[in-house]
Amino acid sequence: MPYTLQQLSDMEEIKVLKHRYFRAIDTGDFAALPALFTADVACTYNGGTYKVSLSGRDAMVEFLSNSFHSGALAMHIGSMPEISVTGDNSATGLWYLQDVFIDLEKDAHTFGTAIYTDAYRREGGVWKIESTYYDRVIEVLRKFSEMKGKPSVQRLATTGRKPHERTDISHLIHWDE
Repeated sequence: MPYTLQQLSDMEEIKVLKHRYFRAIDTGDFAALPALFTADVACTYNGGTYKVSLSGRDAMVEFLSNSFHSGALAMHIGSMPEISVTGDNSATGLWYLQDVFIDLEKDAHTFGTAIYTDAYRREGGVWKIESTYYDRVIEVLRKFSEMKGKPSVQRLATTGRKPHERTDISHLIHWDE
């Protein structure tokens, strides 16, 4: 059955929403994050050595703002979206993620891929992320110092939270021993 113009428009708006999410965390635009999530957003990230589980917009923004801090470099590319409009104000989506995360303070470099499974809800005419979940497909961990290089550009150094501005988010992360 062919898509309606409204469904196609909704799918494009959801794509832009997800791109804003990735751009905001990679560039430290944390003021943009609250508008991307519903108040009751639920989040689970299943990594190779960690699991993040949280609920609520405030917890989501706090987690992301502290994770993508001034000592980090990040790159997230979401591709191959499979978006289904499930109602007038609801939709789901699958995304393939490729990401790089470098924490200079911990000498850690992560390369990975994951499958995101999202639910979206339109509130006040605007699509927002209602839930987001990923499972890793690939996760490669190494020491950044082994790469024998140094960053020549690090936007989060100026836009990310400085050490004295960070809050404890350890209760949101479960590490494998």
